[in-house]
Amino acid sequence: MFTGIIQALGTISALENKGSDIRLTVESTGLNMADVKLGDSIATNGVCLTVVDFSDTYYQADVSAETIKHTGFTTYKAGTKVNLELAMRPMDRFGGHIVSGHVDGVGNVTKINQHKDYFEVWIKAPDELAKYIAHKGSITVDGVSLTVNEVDGAEFMLWIIPHTLKETVIGQYKVGSKVNLEVDVVARYLERLLLGDKAAQPATSGIDMAFLAQHGFLKN
Repeated sequence: MFTGIIQALGTISALENKGSDIRLTVESTGLNMADVKLGDSIATNGVCLTVVDFSDTYYQADVSAETIKHTGFTTYKAGTKVNLELAMRPMDRFGGHIVSGHVDGVGNVTKINQHKDYFEVWIKAPDELAKYIAHKGSITVDGVSLTVNEVDGAEFMLWIIPHTLKETVIGQYKVGSKVNLEVDVVARYLERLLLGDKAAQPATSGIDMAFLAQHGFLKN
């Protein structure tokens, strides 16, 4: 489990094809690798990866074809900067929100507006994720725990302070950038809970407008 508070920036130094998978090498002098062990997890732009080799200044992880398909790894190359966070320890401060490192989809940066004290970043999420994104709710973007400041359909807006721009890859975003999105896990559990006994039925049944109206969540 992670918190979405980025601990260091890293640079992808190599991507080695291994059949349908990729062996990824990430270099970082800012990440504290002192207590890292083989098999530990490191969130890499919000993707939970398992360490298969490491030293004081780098680690390697195998990225499956499934992960590549559903994340921004399809566009990564040697030299790409990534946000890094070690898995949370029980005694750590919980500064962000619950982050699993399981990316739900890839969004696109649609607009960036610079203001005096912050940047306004708009991101278009996949349509199927729009229902999980709420005003003042939490969302993870490339592993960063952020608060949603405005929602317009499947697009949402974030206020990014200068410190976050400096310490994460968000400072490199431009219109068209692809970003890894993980919605708040509480929203997913709530969706499942609302199904009630229908949760045991085949996956073809789910929550739709008729279901919400029947259970009093929509008013005429």
